[in-house]
Amino acid sequence: MPGEALTERHQDVLREVANIGAGHAATALATLTRQRILISVPRVIIAPFREAATLLGTADAPAVAVSMQILGDLQGKAIFLMAERDARHLCDHVLLRPQHTTVELEEMERSSLKEVGNILAGAYLNAVAELMRMTLLPSVPTLAVEPAGVVLSHALDAAPPRGEIVLSVETEFHIVGVEPVPLGHFLLYPDPPALRAIFDALNVS
Repeated sequence: MPGEALTERHQDVLREVANIGAGHAATALATLTRQRILISVPRVIIAPFREAATLLGTADAPAVAVSMQILGDLQGKAIFLMAERDARHLCDHVLLRPQHTTVELEEMERSSLKEVGNILAGAYLNAVAELMRMTLLPSVPTLAVEPAGVVLSHALDAAPPRGEIVLSVETEFHIVGVEPVPLGHFLLYPDPPALRAIFDALNVS
């Protein structure tokens, strides 16, 4: 069932589930950073994997990817993908620094981004798991900094066959009084049986 075959109702349900996850993630980030960070989900996209690398503009765009295995009742991978500039911007807020302080992603910055990815993965996977009445958990995260196309291929171990698809939850981090808004993409890459189970769960009345 390719992404374009999803009905408008299916897409509405996915967006609703993603917004629930975003709310939980925002609460967890507020606790982590001791400041109000709102998370919104402008779009939920289901697209062929070959298009995922262009979510940041081009496959050559410098990117940060936090990757996790999906554990539990279904299998797959989850990836939190950000443009490098947005990742540095987000680090300023997570680490309670003045804007534009982070210029390099050293050990502390990478650790904070992995924590953000882990929080998002847990929140979004919990929201999907509730829809499907299953248990889904993220593994310990890993982080890579490379061009978007390269980093995604590494995160998935190899470029998947033509036709494989990715569910992308566009994620905006709104910090009161701060512009521009850091933007990321939470990518859910389920194994084929898991993908079918998700689509089956979307057959709601």
